[in-house]
Amino acid sequence: MIENVTRGMRLSLLFALMVGTTALSAQAPSKIVGAITSINGSTVTVKSDAGDLRQVNVLETAVLKRIAPGEKDLSAAVAIQLSDLAIGDRVLVKLDPNAIGQTAQALQIIAIKQADVAQKQQKDRDDWQRRGVGGLVKSVDTAGGVIVLTSGAGATAKTITVHTTPATVLKRYAPASVRYDGAQPAPIDAIHAGDQLRARGVKNADGTEMAAEEVISGSFRNISGTVVSTDAASSTLVVKDLATKKQVTVHVTPDGQMRRLPDRMAQGLAARLKGTQTGAANAPAASAGNAQPAGGQPRTGSGQWGGQGGGDPQQMLSRAPAIQLGDLQKGEAVMLVSTDGTSDVTAITILAGVEPLLEAPAASRDLLANWSVGSGAPDAAQ
Repeated sequence: MIENVTRGMRLSLLFALMVGTTALSAQAPSKIVGAITSINGSTVTVKSDAGDLRQVNVLETAVLKRIAPGEKDLSAAVAIQLSDLAIGDRVLVKLDPNAIGQTAQALQIIAIKQADVAQKQQKDRDDWQRRGVGGLVKSVDTAGGVIVLTSGAGATAKTITVHTTPATVLKRYAPASVRYDGAQPAPIDAIHAGDQLRARGVKNADGTEMAAEEVISGSFRNISGTVVSTDAASSTLVVKDLATKKQVTVHVTPDGQMRRLPDRMAQGLAARLKGTQTGAANAPAASAGNAQPAGGQPRTGSGQWGGQGGGDPQQMLSRAPAIQLGDLQKGEAVMLVSTDGTSDVTAITILAGVEPLLEAPAASRDLLANWSVGSGAPDAAQ
């Protein structure tokens, strides 16, 4: 029963339920963490965070409770009935290890309403947008808990000093993953120069210093190259890396973002990165219908490029029209940020229409990497 579970176990179960991690499911097959996909009488079907569908028979004696997202103590949970569960709710199901038959039996279910999850996700995204910073790691002082970032590119580049304490939550993206909910706790010495990093906390007035409450980092690869081929059936494209002259297979998932720079925007960005022109900032932005940045963040800035010499290049990228894999043509240039890998990677961001940007390759790479990590906040739960 819930009352007999130790506080430490309760906290770990709740953490797994909040963030949607698959670790708990993998380590403890007597439990399922996931979302309800259907309810038929007393049988509940749950899609686990590992991706498999599990049918569970809810016993009359099962203990059902509901908690709020982010709640750390089961004493705040309220008792519910089976009829209170709904499709889309996130659940942690404890299974009866002694059950007989093909269908698993639930001893207890702890649930979070889908609407509550969505509300918390939006709240956390807003908080990351308001109190977050992102960039490329320049240096790490592990003893002092200080991380120095470079953010932006060209005239907008700046240095941000992130201060951590033992209370700061430090996470790192899993290998070959770009999902926040799959990130795992990691010490500060796992962070290295060149990593992408996102942090949220209390910033000073000009945003150059932060007392971080949470930090997430990862090692990613920046690729500039030409499209060799695309395969819509397997959601992949092959790119010839201009730096290594080798072909790389790029997997495109629903989590990645793909955009194309209009010619005038690409030329203006290239001029700004090379520091040769500011008047191009008055070029019109892409249509508002394609202006939603990654991660569902509300668009910031005006419909123009920010006025004479103003505006944020990263916001310009977020206003570029979204495209699909089939829109890419053989031989055209692309720039992308992907998971780390030599010949097989997963795309985080793919940007087409970049020929003018390749004239300033170093600044362009920094621009794209910073935009990839900073254009949208991580989701708090999935």
